[in-house]
Amino acid sequence: MSSESTSPDEPSRSTDGEGCQDWAGQSRKDVGPKSSEPSQHVGGVGEGGGSGRMIRVSCENCSDEVASGTSTAGTSQAKPDEAGRVAAEVGAVHSSVDPTDIKTVGERRDGTCPCASQSSEGRDDGQGDELWIKTSPKVRKLQRVLYRKAKAEPQWRFYSLYGELSRLDLLTDAVEQVIDNRGAPGGDGFRTETLKDEKVRAAWLLALAVELKAKRYQPSPLRRVYIWKDQAKTKRRALGIPTVKDRVVQTAAAILLQPIWEADYHEYSYAYRPQRRTHHAMDTIRKALFSRKTEVIDADLSSYFDTIPHRPLMQFVAQRVSDGSVLRLIKAWLRAAIIEEDKTGKRTVTANTCGTPQGGVISPGLANLYLSALDHELNEGGGKSPTMVRYADDLVILAKPGNGSALLARLKGWLETHGLKLNEEKTRLVDARKESFCFLGFAVSWRKGFRGKGWYPHVEPSAKSQSKLREKVRSILNVRTRNQPDLVTVEKLNQVTRGWATAFHYGNSSRVFHHQQHYVRNKLRHWLYRKYNRTHALFGFFTDDRLHGQYRLWHWPHKVAAPC
Repeated sequence: MSSESTSPDEPSRSTDGEGCQDWAGQSRKDVGPKSSEPSQHVGGVGEGGGSGRMIRVSCENCSDEVASGTSTAGTSQAKPDEAGRVAAEVGAVHSSVDPTDIKTVGERRDGTCPCASQSSEGRDDGQGDELWIKTSPKVRKLQRVLYRKAKAEPQWRFYSLYGELSRLDLLTDAVEQVIDNRGAPGGDGFRTETLKDEKVRAAWLLALAVELKAKRYQPSPLRRVYIWKDQAKTKRRALGIPTVKDRVVQTAAAILLQPIWEADYHEYSYAYRPQRRTHHAMDTIRKALFSRKTEVIDADLSSYFDTIPHRPLMQFVAQRVSDGSVLRLIKAWLRAAIIEEDKTGKRTVTANTCGTPQGGVISPGLANLYLSALDHELNEGGGKSPTMVRYADDLVILAKPGNGSALLARLKGWLETHGLKLNEEKTRLVDARKESFCFLGFAVSWRKGFRGKGWYPHVEPSAKSQSKLREKVRSILNVRTRNQPDLVTVEKLNQVTRGWATAFHYGNSSRVFHHQQHYVRNKLRHWLYRKYNRTHALFGFFTDDRLHGQYRLWHWPHKVAAPC
């Protein structure tokens, strides 16, 4: 969106050939509703013509001119005249949609935008939660407008979003989120601690805003880091860590794109979305089992994040975004080179031709978007259709008995068409009435009710999840930590157990919680007994009351969790 003020009777036109692209890729300059408010920047979204199902990304929108560049650790200082123009825009009201388009008439599904005041409120209408990037009121207002426009007009393509990236209020929200995450430095070594000083942060943000406005920003290479995938440390997961500057710009882009994509997500997709948790996904599974969809496909995708093909992914992005500058940015982030350093300190640079690197802020949203079409294809078929519940790349499909084999073949065909594949070793077809399956750390089994009255889906933390918690407890209470103050150690222990219990306090977790509480108490007793070289009775001195009173051990909940 252009920064110059526009006439109230004329829509704003984006710079450098940006705009709403029709099917032939030609610029349509006179697209956009008119506004009656002179103080509002209007325009910024475009219809883009047609259904937008598989929109061809033109060379204008996806050139490689940004992907080849790199940036330095810090951002260059802004010139006085440029800095003045950017600072003057902070107080102005920015919008990517005409204010007359805020009303959402004939929406297809319940709303999911934070703070969206709509007549039909879904579970996600509210302030948002830990999965939604925290934003200031002005930025949140822009998110609402974007969301409502996308919700009301499913074929609308937003054609002028890049101009919003240079807003200082948007960048301020982004940098605060990056600082709060306390991530590792990227390939340039620049750390978030440098930006905790307010004066340094203000100058750094102002220079970044000028750089974005002048379109001089170029993503830097990623730093390759490996983490262990399992407790036995036999498999490693590769991460690509962007620089702090790249993470800030990606966060700002995610703030703009999340509301647009949120409007199109299916209700049974639960990852990286506001006010949605694993508990909601388990609710959907239980309802499907109660409706006799007991044939379950427990699917596992093979290296999903690392195998997403870039061209189809960009086509999905272009279904909603026709802003060439934004598309070029996303493509540059996807194709950013990867720097890997060996034990001797030698660095090697490799190109990234496939996948969305784990570690980037924008990567979860892109990965979620790529499977959104699969959500709609399998779930939208009426009451007789299967139910697919997905959390990122983890998914289960529940169907009526006898339909599982055909659905599994259908799933394989869709994934192969889109450049993905199933992990044949971990994917299985089960009858939930005869054997259990695990999803999101929960074990689901079909059991007979109390006193033999009926059958129900029994959901409790899986054995693997319980083992992971006990491993963490042992890492805190061991011989190497006996020299630490007991209250400090117990506080660390409480943080781990409280977080685990919050995640798994669902369904039929009471029995498991009782056993886990007993295990934690015994481990703490033995740790204290050896720390202070006690000679009297172990259980007689370190009683449960003493552990929870004097040493402030956290009490686990033993009541059944309330429904979501």
